[in-house]
Amino acid sequence: MNLRQLSICAFLIGLLAASSPGGTPTTLNIWPGKPPGETKDLPPEADLTKDTDRLIAGKRIIKLGNVSTPQITVYKPEKSKDTGASVVICPGGGHNILAYDLEGTEVAQWLNTIGVTGIVLKYRVPFRNPEKRWSAAVADAQRAVSLVRSQAAQWNLDPGRIGICGFSAGGETAGLTSIFLESRQYTPMDDVDKVSCKPDFAILIYPGGFDTKGQAQIRETIKVAKETPPMFLVHAFDDPVTANNSLALAIELKKAGVSTELHIYDAGGHGYGLRQVNTLPVTTWPKRCEEWMERRGLLKKP
Repeated sequence: MNLRQLSICAFLIGLLAASSPGGTPTTLNIWPGKPPGETKDLPPEADLTKDTDRLIAGKRIIKLGNVSTPQITVYKPEKSKDTGASVVICPGGGHNILAYDLEGTEVAQWLNTIGVTGIVLKYRVPFRNPEKRWSAAVADAQRAVSLVRSQAAQWNLDPGRIGICGFSAGGETAGLTSIFLESRQYTPMDDVDKVSCKPDFAILIYPGGFDTKGQAQIRETIKVAKETPPMFLVHAFDDPVTANNSLALAIELKKAGVSTELHIYDAGGHGYGLRQVNTLPVTTWPKRCEEWMERRGLLKKP
C-alpha cells in the first residue's frame, strides 16, 4: 500500500469515527493527503499566546499558529436537543493565527445548547498568498462544507441546513465561501468534491475584507448573486476593523434580494467572541442569532 492509499484509509477511518453522535468531539483531517497548493513545511503547530496578551472578558485565549494540516472537530448536541442543523465555524486571527477557543470551540458549545452541531474548522494559517490572504482558508472552508454534506446521513445532519459562521478574518472566509457559491478555489480531487460546497446560511461576526478603503462600498472583486445564502451580520461601531465591512456587504445583499439581518452596536470593539460583558450589549448577539435561526426554521427538529 502506497503513501496516498494510506492517507485515504486514514481519512475514511476518521469519517467513520465522526459518525457517532454525541459524546466526545471527533477530529478528522479534511484532505486525504497534503492540502492543495502547499509548497513548504511550517514549524510545528503551537499555541502562540503570550502572558502579556490582552485578556478577553478576563480570560486568556488560544492563538493557534503554524497550521498546515486542516481539520474539523465535530461537536454534537445532546440527542434530545439535536435539530439536525449544523454550522462550520471559522475562527478569526487576521489569517495569521486562529483564536481557536474564543471564536471556535466556545461557539460550538453554544450551538450545542440550541440543538445545532458545531463543526470547528482549523484552517491553514498563516496565509500562503499575500495577494489573496484568504485563499487557503476559503479552500479549506469549501472542502469542509462539502465533507460535512457528504457525511450528512452518517452524522444525522440535514444536508439542507448546513451553515457557516466566521469571526473577523474567519468572517471573510465564511462570507467568501458563501459568495463564491460553487466556484471552488482549488482543483477537485475526489468524490467529496462532487458534493455542493455552498452553505445554506451564513453568520458573520465583525467580518473584515469586504469594504473598499474604509468606505461602505464593496470591493470590486466581490460579486453577490441572488443565489447567495441568507446572512446574519454583527458589528460594533467602534470596531477598528470597521463596521463598513458589514454595511458594504449588507448593501450588496439587499441589492441582490438576499435575506439579511444586520446588527450594529455603538460599542464593543473587536474580538469579543461570545464572552458576555454586562456593559456591552453587542455581546448578547448569540441570542439575536438564535432568534434569527428560529425564524428561518433552522432550529426545527426533524
